[in-house]
Amino acid sequence: MAICVPTLNAGALWRTWLERVAPLLGDATLYVVDSSSTDETAELARRAGAQVRVIERAAFGHGKTRDEMLYLMHEDIAVFLTQDALPVDAQAMQQLVAAFDDPSVGAAFGRQLSQADASHIAAHARRFNYPAHSYTASNADIPRLGIKTAFLSNSFAAYRRQALIDAGGFPHGTILSEDMIAGARLLQYGWRLTYCAEACVYHSHNYTLGEEAKRYFDIGVLHGREAWLLARLGKPEGEGARFVRSEAKYLVQRAPWRLPEAALRTLLKYAGYRLGRAERLMPAWLKPRLSMHRGYWR
Repeated sequence: MAICVPTLNAGALWRTWLERVAPLLGDATLYVVDSSSTDETAELARRAGAQVRVIERAAFGHGKTRDEMLYLMHEDIAVFLTQDALPVDAQAMQQLVAAFDDPSVGAAFGRQLSQADASHIAAHARRFNYPAHSYTASNADIPRLGIKTAFLSNSFAAYRRQALIDAGGFPHGTILSEDMIAGARLLQYGWRLTYCAEACVYHSHNYTLGEEAKRYFDIGVLHGREAWLLARLGKPEGEGARFVRSEAKYLVQRAPWRLPEAALRTLLKYAGYRLGRAERLMPAWLKPRLSMHRGYWR
């Protein structure tokens, strides 16, 4: 097993992250690709026994860098995490990798639990996208699950390395969702994707209203530039409507005072998404201002 994480100024949480992973390093190799951090991220990783490669910050790409990591390793299973996804314990990765005992599984991803400081809105997003029950999806589930069939998150996901390479690997030059594209590619090659609710990390984001709009602008850009995803898996509107209904019910029960904010977020997300879908009509100077991933537009 290989454990792979791209890093950039990982901060105080990084020491705890390395401590959680350390018990696995007798049987696994930790690969870190660091985007020229100015703190101790790379040095702490080296001390923990990781194989560290430092790259220029401008050379990082969500898909490109992870695809390059596939070729750094020789292990059969590659577990990808982000520096802010803290494993609940060392067993989390072993539980995730156990999904590959099924020879039809090409990728697996674990459950993301909201962090202690998560808002009610952030906590619901994690509950909605990462439920308490496990499942396995294949091409046969596309009519039922739609775009959710290919859902994966590289905050905590594992891949059968050679299967992913054969399917085309991670995409280069995508603004985000390199994980979902990899999942869709694996489905095309006949592999199944497993969600392991027993394998958990703490990972959540308290996005501001502006960040939420920018994130959905980027999703719109992705869906416009990777139109084959929607053609194959279906449009995202149905899943979006289901999320809105679930969020309203959750907030009514736990935080009704957040309902107006949630409604405003929904409008901003939709506006951001529609703008992203129309980005080809926009002047080049405007796109980075509307985007969460500004470096993509360089």
